[in-house]
Amino acid sequence: MHEILKEEEIVNKVGGRFKLSTLIQKRLVQLNAGSRPLVEPVPEDKMEIVLQEILNDKIFLDTSNEVKITGDLHEAGSGPEIDPLNI
Repeated sequence: MHEILKEEEIVNKVGGRFKLSTLIQKRLVQLNAGSRPLVEPVPEDKMEIVLQEILNDKIFLDTSNEVKITGDLHEAGSGPEIDPLNI
């Protein structure tokens, strides 16, 4: 078992145990489907990747319980940013 899950810090960071469980499960599905890790160095254990992403504020659940990535959208691989004034 991952010791960090026994601490309240990570539970409070995401807003409760249910949200933590949901975030972990959904992010693990993304990683297993080929999403790239958002932390360096990349741990071997996918669960450890998810925990480090949470602790480093890289991911969170939005109001519809979908995984969102924080920070620069280009880092997240979302594609180029479009400026509607320069079209």
